[in-house]
Amino acid sequence: MSDGIKAPVRTVYVAPVYPNIASTAGVGGMVVLECTIDPSGHVVDVRVITGHPLLNEAATNAVRQWRYTPTRLNGVPVAVLMTVTVRFIAHR
Repeated sequence: MSDGIKAPVRTVYVAPVYPNIASTAGVGGMVVLECTIDPSGHVVDVRVITGHPLLNEAATNAVRQWRYTPTRLNGVPVAVLMTVTVRFIAHR
């Protein structure tokens, strides 16, 4: 009998640093990223799917520092590709 897939759970969260230029300009919104999480739970690759150019780098830098429990397939740690969303709320 198989255990199936056990999805990753984020264990370390690093908040993105809101870029001053974006904050001053009142730019907010979501940055959607595609991330590869290795078998040990580290984010090893990040690609922007959509987001504001002033926010993309801050979101990417933060997500690269996030950690997850390993994704398991039938009890064996495996790499996984997942989508994450980082939100920036503009304050004027």
